[in-house]
Amino acid sequence: MLFLSNFKSTVLLWFLVLATCGNETKQVASTTISNEPQIEQAEKEIIVAANRTEAYLPLLKGKKIAIVANQTSVIFKSGGHTHLVDSLLSLDVDIKHVFAPEHGFRGDFDAGEHVNNSTDTKTGLDLISLHGKNRKPSQEQLEGLDLVLFDIQDVGVRFYTYISTMQLVMEACAEKGIPVLVLDRPNPNGHYIDGPTMKAAHTSFLGMTEIPLVYGMTIGEYATMINEEMWLEGDKKADLTVIPLENWTHDMFYSLPIRPSPNLPNDTSINLYPSLGLFEGTNINAGRGTEFQFQRYGASFLDSKVYDFTYTPKPNFGSKYPKEEGKLCYGKDLSKTERMNEVTMDFIIDAYTNSVDKSKYFLTSGFTKHAGSEKLQKQIEDGLTNTEIKATWQTDLEKFKKIRTKYLLY
Repeated sequence: MLFLSNFKSTVLLWFLVLATCGNETKQVASTTISNEPQIEQAEKEIIVAANRTEAYLPLLKGKKIAIVANQTSVIFKSGGHTHLVDSLLSLDVDIKHVFAPEHGFRGDFDAGEHVNNSTDTKTGLDLISLHGKNRKPSQEQLEGLDLVLFDIQDVGVRFYTYISTMQLVMEACAEKGIPVLVLDRPNPNGHYIDGPTMKAAHTSFLGMTEIPLVYGMTIGEYATMINEEMWLEGDKKADLTVIPLENWTHDMFYSLPIRPSPNLPNDTSINLYPSLGLFEGTNINAGRGTEFQFQRYGASFLDSKVYDFTYTPKPNFGSKYPKEEGKLCYGKDLSKTERMNEVTMDFIIDAYTNSVDKSKYFLTSGFTKHAGSEKLQKQIEDGLTNTEIKATWQTDLEKFKKIRTKYLLY
């Protein structure tokens, strides 16, 4: 396992980057947030690993590579950003093809939507979908490669599928004997660990390992955990290199400058996603088909006497067929919710309690895959409170925290 140390001199860092990659050096993401005294603020500019070109370009020289990337795979510079693929091509890095995850290379496909192989119109590169016929690169698709580079912005939630894509890429590369290079990025939900832990009997693409719903690690830290804990199929280990980011810690707020997927449009949606994402395993609409995705919830079968907030989901970017499409939904607006540092069951319990027809509520198979076990649905149906449910998570959370500590970089 190779971890590259940070440069001691900021001046030397900028000189080397400028010399290597023009002006593609400056991270422009906001690192401040109002009314958040409990969240540490960045005194220095956060530098994502993609911007640390001096650290990884030597590893690409003379190599035939593939890149796992989407719209978030960028190098920040003053006034904007350049896509990593475009930057590397301009530096004559030999990119053979791009592997595209859920939502596609440009991030314009719905959640779960089948993505076909295609060609990128801008670069002419072949785009091989990892959310179509196969989710794991085949040995044929890896043929002739010297290295696979992974650079995708994660949000730190177990059922957000980019970590599953990374794990399957690592498995395929371990089987083929091809090194994997991960460029690290901050985790906007990296300041806490919470939620139910996935049980082995229910692992799927929505959760391939026995980790909590919110695991408090960057994608680079998590890649190392997967590798060192021997979680790859067949107990194999990938030849893994992680390029760390700079000037960030887990307690820092980080506002994502690029929407990580179609239905996470802002900081509030990303912060609420761990709790509201569980609605994906129900018939409740969680804001898809509106401009407030994962910032509200509602359904036509919730009690209209209880809720004074209403909305009607309609097809839009990222949601061609939203739940409760065209129906007046009764529910709650959470768009003004203060930043949360935990997973709460209050929203799920509230909606279940106020369902006029509770038989319509759960999509049991889907809810189990999101929750990680059958236990959570039964707890809600049995009337347990948020506090009572969260108490049952603690043993698993403490066990995970001990493992997690070994792999923290920040």
